[in-house]
Amino acid sequence: MSRIAFLDFEASSLAKTSYPIEVAWVFPEGGSESFLIRPAPGWTDWAPEAEAVHGLARERLVREGVAHDWVALHMLTTLRDVALYASAPSWDGQWLSRLLRAAGLPRHALRLKATAEAQRRAILDVLAAGGIDPTARDALAGKLLATLRQDARDDPAPEHRALSDARRECGRWARARDRAEAMLRDASAAVQG
Repeated sequence: MSRIAFLDFEASSLAKTSYPIEVAWVFPEGGSESFLIRPAPGWTDWAPEAEAVHGLARERLVREGVAHDWVALHMLTTLRDVALYASAPSWDGQWLSRLLRAAGLPRHALRLKATAEAQRRAILDVLAAGGIDPTARDALAGKLLATLRQDARDDPAPEHRALSDARRECGRWARARDRAEAMLRDASAAVQG
């Protein structure tokens, strides 16, 4: 299995001119990083409504944030060979692209996929390792993913801070893998019983 990580951004707003203000990523095997991002020159968009959600004032980003170009280069260096997943890859991908471009890096140097894809892959890998027939694997994975989506509706609301939200996505992936392993154990016990 290739290395994976779960990534999340917080942003100045949801407008077309929004930009990333915080990023974090979490590896399932442990380890994470999180940075407040100092706005690049020309990044002026700001929505008080967004600030009310994430609780990060622009003044704090200017004062405590890490230079946007350093964050972008660090991400590229650290995450180049990592499969990246996010809960909202279209939004997070937009902010990732804006960060990379502002640093003079190729905007597609890193790409994001949906966390649901990582969950599906984890389930299929567990079922394949357990010797489940490929046709049955797809059907079982679909049922398990539907159950996980239903369970997620009962999760507490996201904190809207990058590190906690990235950890949440990593936890959802781990839950998918654990449920698939439990399904295998239950099936094995039924056959032996």
